[in-house]
Amino acid sequence: MSDKPVVIYHNARCSKSRSACELVAAEGINAEVIDYLKTPPGRDELRSLLRKLGMKPEQLVRQGEEVFKGHYAGKTLSDEQWLDALVAYPILIERPIVVRGDRAVIGRPSEKVRELLDADD
Repeated sequence: MSDKPVVIYHNARCSKSRSACELVAAEGINAEVIDYLKTPPGRDELRSLLRKLGMKPEQLVRQGEEVFKGHYAGKTLSDEQWLDALVAYPILIERPIVVRGDRAVIGRPSEKVRELLDADD
């Protein structure tokens, strides 16, 4: 197993996010856990996460959230505008995000987290 540090962007109210933390802990990995609602990522950090995820900002948006429905539903935004939205409303950020080295996954389903942990890079 890689010795690269693991970082989890976590929301304690989310069962999938809690599952990702439990899975990582069960592997004996002492991950850095970031409660992204209390310590939201800035634009540069989001850009880095998106690069590691291989995603565009709009793909990271949780469309079921009330703030999305109230402010963004049906709108076409640029990547920069979506980044603005994610910075302004971190609740919109899909979760959990698990990072190891230069790779990251959204931990839904939890098998994606296991694949990331088992990957040799």
